[in-house]
Amino acid sequence: MTATDPWADLLAADRALLDRTSTAERVADVLRQRIIDGALSPGTRLSEESAGKALAVSRNTLREAFRLLVHERLLVHEFHRGVFVRVLSAEDVIDLYRIRRLLETSAVRRGENPDLVSAVDRAVSDGERAAAEERWWDVGTANMRFHEALAALAGSPRVNDTMRQLLAELRLAFHVMSRPEEFHKPYLGFNREIADLLTAGHREAAAEKLDAYFDAAETQLVAAYRTYQD
Repeated sequence: MTATDPWADLLAADRALLDRTSTAERVADVLRQRIIDGALSPGTRLSEESAGKALAVSRNTLREAFRLLVHERLLVHEFHRGVFVRVLSAEDVIDLYRIRRLLETSAVRRGENPDLVSAVDRAVSDGERAAAEERWWDVGTANMRFHEALAALAGSPRVNDTMRQLLAELRLAFHVMSRPEEFHKPYLGFNREIADLLTAGHREAAAEKLDAYFDAAETQLVAAYRTYQD
């Protein structure tokens, strides 16, 4: 492990999640979660040596995990250079929001399960507490949990799996925003309104509010990407 790989220290803390019979899928789960948490930023080179030592897994297991995440469009393999966390484009962002509208808005319209609705409210409260303490990167993580909870309202394990992959890609998109407070703060109010509408049983109104949320967020992110890429 080297001083130039701070993300490897975080992976070492995840070693307890694995055991001697850990599979490539479980290693991929750990890496995916670190992307969702924002610890692995776009363009980061993932050294096989550093990651393998941090997670105490074989090189073959690690390579298979990398292949899984390349398939999920979270990593890229560059010939003679290695494996890197993927850098998204403005077109990727547009497509992500297209899919999110299909998944999340539909799930909100089906959000009848009180326990699942409560999970939405808890995620919003976590974000509000983080904002009060000016922990803006944690606000972003709470926002990921909020949207994960919205998708979970569908009651479908397949939707849940798809949403986790989409959120990891979305977190990569958020890295283009250099001021996390400026980006995340305006959406706290949106999140609270949606959670309160769901709690009150107003699912259609919550879905309409979510669509307006997506319109604003997509416009802001795409503009930031196009400015960054120009």
